[in-house]
Amino acid sequence: MKGIKKFDEFIRNNIVKKQSIDKSRAEFLIKESENSYNNLLEMIKKLQLNDVNANAYVKSCYDILMELIRAKMLLDGYNASGFGAHEAEIAYMRILGFDEKDMQFADQMRYFRNGIMYYGTSLDAEYANKVIEFTKKIYSKLKMMVK
Repeated sequence: MKGIKKFDEFIRNNIVKKQSIDKSRAEFLIKESENSYNNLLEMIKKLQLNDVNANAYVKSCYDILMELIRAKMLLDGYNASGFGAHEAEIAYMRILGFDEKDMQFADQMRYFRNGIMYYGTSLDAEYANKVIEFTKKIYSKLKMMVK
C-alpha cells in the first residue's frame, strides 16, 4: 500500500474544497455515527464474530469512523468529493493529530472496504476483530473532536 498523501494535495487537486461550515450536516453525521457505533456494540454482544459476518463488521466500523471524520471536516469548513475523497478524509487524520500508524490502519480499512464493495473481497474474523478494536480506540478520540 502506498503512502498517504498530504491533505494539501487533495485541496490542490480540487478533491477537497474549502466551504462555509455546515453544522447541520455535521450534526447529522455525528448522530449517524453514534447510532451505528451503538449498533456495533449491540452486534458484538449478541452476534459472535466469525468469517461469515467479518465483512459486515469491517464495513460498519469504516463507516462509523468516516462519518466522524467527515463531520469534523464540515465543522472546519472542508468537503471532499469525487475520486479520492475517501483518501482525502484519511489524510485529514494527520491534520487532526493522529499518528501515521493509525492513519495507515485506517487507510488499510479503506482499501479492504473498497475491495468488499467492488471486488468481492472476503475478510476473516481475525482481521475484523483488529478493526473493531481500532474503531473502539479511534472513535472516542474523534468523538471528542466533534463536540
